[in-house]
Amino acid sequence: MFQFEHTIYLAGLIIIIPLVLLLFSVLQWKKKVKRALGDEKLIDQLTKNYDGRKYKLKFILIAASIVLLIIAAANLRKPVIGKDEKRAGIDIMIALDVSKSMWAEDVKPSRLDAAKQFVNNLIDKLDDNRVGLVVFAGRAVLQMPLTSDFAVSKLYVSNASPEAVPIQGTVVGDALRLCAGSFSSEEKKYKAVVLISDGEDHDPGTEDILQQLSDKGIIVNTIGVGSVNGAPITEPGANAYKVDRNGQTVISKLNEQELRTIAQQTGGAYFHLDNAGTSASNIAAILDGMEKKAIETGGGEKQYSSLYGIFVLIALLLLIAEIFIPETKRKIQTS
Repeated sequence: MFQFEHTIYLAGLIIIIPLVLLLFSVLQWKKKVKRALGDEKLIDQLTKNYDGRKYKLKFILIAASIVLLIIAAANLRKPVIGKDEKRAGIDIMIALDVSKSMWAEDVKPSRLDAAKQFVNNLIDKLDDNRVGLVVFAGRAVLQMPLTSDFAVSKLYVSNASPEAVPIQGTVVGDALRLCAGSFSSEEKKYKAVVLISDGEDHDPGTEDILQQLSDKGIIVNTIGVGSVNGAPITEPGANAYKVDRNGQTVISKLNEQELRTIAQQTGGAYFHLDNAGTSASNIAAILDGMEKKAIETGGGEKQYSSLYGIFVLIALLLLIAEIFIPETKRKIQTS
């Protein structure tokens, strides 16, 4: 279906009203001048070679050109059929830990900010794959199903925060289960999960889901964020560190062993997030080495064919024609 990209420009079509009024005003002015000069028959004789119809035609051509140029500016376009090409890729679910422990600043500016940088870098390297996003803390939430629209993916990543999951904790098992449910159940390959977490809390539910993931052909690659020595947690806007029931400062430590075990049991790899760009390249290389399937990449931004050039061309031709149309009648030669 045809549509305009910049509909606001169509408001310019209202200019036709004053142009038409101007034409009628000029025609009335000419008649008035003709009457004021005196003998109308004499004036008709003196101006017998003048062709009023051609004058009107020239005006119509100019007005039509203006209309066409306004339509060109509004950019009439139509969706391109056949742009949803099938390319080779895999389905990737990203599971991002947004628990409050990710506010720890042993990674600058914070664990969560570093994790987001990593995810954005990874998305830039995914090419023809599809990506989805799950955020988790005390429970897991599907933020975005599988899509090839990477611009939208980054928007969801930027909005990820502990506020997105009101229940606190680190339920890695629920996050992996939700990721698994987001894939097609008909295939036992072409699927991967990238888990980014500090793995602080041991989730007993993780052990139950790992075998299911392996049976479904889902590979989990894990990214550890933070340091094994740990760091206190500072909530945004707070001037003090988070404390436990006994008033002791809470120290959040990276649980590398938990994350290594998850990766090993599903045939994946573990990386510590030292540099967002390097870690993203390492994970992207692993994902690129996986067996791929045909994926329709039309889930992203629609592709259109713009028609503005046609309207500009016609407008120019009308203006050129107007130049070569005289306002005088063609003389008929007699022998």
